[in-house]
Amino acid sequence: MTVKQVTDEKGKQDAFDIRNEVFVLEQKVDPELEWDEFDKLDSTVMFVDYDEDGTALATGRFRVLPEYGKVERICSRKVARKKGSGRRIIEAIEQEALAQNVTLLKLGAQTTAIPFYEKLGYEVCSDIFMDAGIEHKDMKKQLK
Repeated sequence: MTVKQVTDEKGKQDAFDIRNEVFVLEQKVDPELEWDEFDKLDSTVMFVDYDEDGTALATGRFRVLPEYGKVERICSRKVARKKGSGRRIIEAIEQEALAQNVTLLKLGAQTTAIPFYEKLGYEVCSDIFMDAGIEHKDMKKQLK
């Protein structure tokens, strides 16, 4: 399995397909809320984890904000869950953050995903809030 930073249309479409499958179809997130202006920006960095046969398994995106890096849209297809794809996406984002001299990362985690992020060193830093009808908490991690 290989995580790639995707910049071409095929790679971006792979990321969008996974997000559509997980967030829109599986979790019933309104498409109007899932797709935003950041998907179109060159400064938004997208990653996809691919299986050996080229199947896109997981995705995530990263943006640099003035005071921190924002980890977003992390999701894995059902077949890839509990198999390391999400972890590989997070690790790739953290490497990209460090390459851009960003040492503080923040994300909005669905409450069911908090244990996943805690295993990767993220800490809850907010109360519960609703995003797209799903309970979330903000989390942060200070990189080395």
